[in-house]
Amino acid sequence: MASISEREQGQIEAANKSGSTPVVFIHGLWLLPSSWDRWADFFREAGYAPLTPDWPDDPETVEEARANPEVLAGKRLGEVADHTIEVIDALEKKPAVIGHSTGGLLAEIVAGRGHSAATVAIDPGPFRGVLPLPISTLRVSAPILINPLNRGRAITLSFDQFRYGWTNAIESDEEAKRLYDEFHVAAPGVALMQMANANLNPLTEAKVDTKNPNRGPLLIIDGEKDHTVPLAIANASYKRQKRNPGVTEIKKIPNRGHSLTIDGGWREVAQTALDFVKRFA
Repeated sequence: MASISEREQGQIEAANKSGSTPVVFIHGLWLLPSSWDRWADFFREAGYAPLTPDWPDDPETVEEARANPEVLAGKRLGEVADHTIEVIDALEKKPAVIGHSTGGLLAEIVAGRGHSAATVAIDPGPFRGVLPLPISTLRVSAPILINPLNRGRAITLSFDQFRYGWTNAIESDEEAKRLYDEFHVAAPGVALMQMANANLNPLTEAKVDTKNPNRGPLLIIDGEKDHTVPLAIANASYKRQKRNPGVTEIKKIPNRGHSLTIDGGWREVAQTALDFVKRFA
């Protein structure tokens, strides 16, 4: 298991010293922890103590990640979930957990293991038992999945792929290009393949304990126009999570795509997440 980084340790110490309820933000594929910086400030202003854990060995900056993309290869879901829980276990208070995309799936995994006081999964990746496979999702993932060698690689999206899968709801090509230049980095192909193959592999790491009574309250948020995680996938996740005795809710954000946590409308999504967290943590 990767050790806690100096940056993460500083956030843990600050959270514990503050006495505030921590909020742990988990990024997904093709992003870094810094993609949560505005959210961290937003929740800090609301009285929470934010933490943005790495996927093990994440570079500090987008520039570093692009200069050395191979460091991002080979990161498996189980490894990232275990590392996130290592960070959570160092906290003195049980945190709220918020994740986007694959980070949304990881947030559900963490909650299913009983480590979250309240969870918000935004455009969450699919887990075992989530069956819908919309055409837009296939179009986003098929170019990566058809090559088995990509399992061991760090995969970079072209701008056209990013435009379709992430920023399709944004009218301005200029805004879409700015987001691509500011946030996009390579991602481990193996994590995408783990989600894609979850229903074929009974031993998959892309699985969630949806029935654990210690899961806590859960909100699923999905962008109405998301091509990567369309509402059909989010709704299927919700239906499985609804079996839990805890509060389970789903909210659709109109006219938003997969970039809803980083684009110009991020604050609306952050406020929706904050309102939910405030009810329970």
